[in-house]
Amino acid sequence: MASSKADKRGKPSSGPKQEFPAKIFHAINIVSLILMIGSGLQIYNANPVFGGRGAWTFPRTFLLGGWLGGGRNWHFAAMWLFALNLLAYGVYIFVTRRWVRRFVSQSDLQVLQKGQNPKRKNYAWHRLIYTGIVPVLILAIASGLAMYKPAQLHWLAGLFGHWQTLRVIHFVSVPIIVLFTIAHFLLSQRVGGYRLIKSMFT
Repeated sequence: MASSKADKRGKPSSGPKQEFPAKIFHAINIVSLILMIGSGLQIYNANPVFGGRGAWTFPRTFLLGGWLGGGRNWHFAAMWLFALNLLAYGVYIFVTRRWVRRFVSQSDLQVLQKGQNPKRKNYAWHRLIYTGIVPVLILAIASGLAMYKPAQLHWLAGLFGHWQTLRVIHFVSVPIIVLFTIAHFLLSQRVGGYRLIKSMFT
């Protein structure tokens, strides 16, 4: 009996496990985000947001689409994939109540102010960043749709005031989302280590 208990204690932990839908949502997000960035830079090069047509442009290595029309086709196709995937993920975390563990709470804010436990603080930072990216994603999609269909969605484009303001907001939202992705990765690694990262893709 004693030896069997020792065997059980000696078994290595199988490590963290992620639900299959969460893996799919994350994989689609990564692929669609890469496609949108590459095609978005192709669109940017055709008419830079800052500095007019004589401004600095991105190297061809980072572009997707080959030309303006090709970039637009790739960009909007990836945008619909990204937006619908986010919508499905939102429904998923609502139905499964994962939002209770994903979004920042009052206790998380208190931990960030006065907490002494580093791991608990990492969780709180993770939830704060996870919550803060939601309005940025909504703004990125809304501004993108307003530029995609400015005539049909004139009311949406009008909310941004000026066309250049709309373009700047959409452009700035991209590095914010990229920084969120990096922060999400680093905080996940600090909380659960490499095994947590690996569990999302295996």
